[in-house]
Amino acid sequence: MKRIVFLALFLVSAYLAAQTGPNPSNPKVRAITGFVLLDRDNYQKQIADALVVLRKTKSQFESAGYEVETLRITTQPLAELVSGLPEDQALAFLKQLDDLSVKENFLPNVGPAMWHDSDDPATMHLLERALSTLPNIEASTIIADGTGIHWKTIHRTAQLVKYVSEHSPHGQGTFNFTATAMLNQFSPFFPGSYHLGNGKQFAIGFEGANVVIDVFTKDKGNYDTALADLTAALSKHASVADAIGKKVAAETGWDFLGVDPTPAPLGDVSIGAAIEAFTGAKFGSSGTLTAARIITAAVKAVPVTQVGYSGLMVPVMEDKLLAQRWAESAYNVDSLLAYSAVCGTGLDTVPLPGDVSVEQMERIFGDVASLATKWNKPLSARLQPVPGKKAGDRTEFQDPYLFNTIVHTLP
Repeated sequence: MKRIVFLALFLVSAYLAAQTGPNPSNPKVRAITGFVLLDRDNYQKQIADALVVLRKTKSQFESAGYEVETLRITTQPLAELVSGLPEDQALAFLKQLDDLSVKENFLPNVGPAMWHDSDDPATMHLLERALSTLPNIEASTIIADGTGIHWKTIHRTAQLVKYVSEHSPHGQGTFNFTATAMLNQFSPFFPGSYHLGNGKQFAIGFEGANVVIDVFTKDKGNYDTALADLTAALSKHASVADAIGKKVAAETGWDFLGVDPTPAPLGDVSIGAAIEAFTGAKFGSSGTLTAARIITAAVKAVPVTQVGYSGLMVPVMEDKLLAQRWAESAYNVDSLLAYSAVCGTGLDTVPLPGDVSVEQMERIFGDVASLATKWNKPLSARLQPVPGKKAGDRTEFQDPYLFNTIVHTLP
């Protein structure tokens, strides 16, 4: 009898746990990102205060049946953050911030190191050292904005990527860096996130490729139906985020800035698989561009305040199927640029031969900046030269978020 009672209690407990856990049909919340203006003399308390807000937001999502992957903090731009410090002291401060991020379980971003051609290049040298030695700090440069394309910044960005690929363990430091073009401040997604304000703000980004898979599997090949159904599905979850953000803002005094409804992929939650479900063909085949257009149009139609990219992410090595299709040469850099004409985010986690030259990368960054300014749309370029690897070799990254694939020659 006792065994029966125990079993009954166990089953009830399991049922209740299942009801309060994440709903598997919901997308994960990829990022709850806080924007802070740090005072180096008081940064630990400021970080702690920010985490109170971010953790409160996380708790609200969990109560609503959503799993939250990461809490993130973006500081003021790097040059402002370390203003007045000699380089070695600045690097030591960044290490303290990096160590604190591990202790408190958040991802840190120090914004752009350069975005005006007149900016002091010494900040870029500091960032080279930081990305090569610190495992968590993320950062960016801005290679184009409303004032035009920043060609000197592009040149210095290519030099930085080359340096970090050759001086960081396994060349992985490049994963924590991107160049952005026409991306506004307050994006919740890293590494391109930045802000130029006074802080005490936050935004939310989803990992919603599973939502696209569900819709595209049901509406295979039907443009109008897929667009309407995907808009409705993305709007449902974005509305939840919007309500939670506003609630937390009212309770904390922080400003909620909005949602990036981009259906970000990761691992087996594949945007490549979603697009293949719609086209019935490999990613990179005819129809891929159309599917990308549907996703972007649906995202733009979501009726909440939007921030960040608000488009489509095609990260070559963060998406397991995309990494496989890259290895099969189903698509290439030129394909990604073509898709970027109707979506974002440009060139993301793209493996390059280890001997790629600074000049070659400058031309790639220039193409991304040119496309972004032509269509006034946010794009980024996260290029990852692989030390010692040439065309035909397989990458050997040790990061659990990168899926190894084949290095190809540049177009």
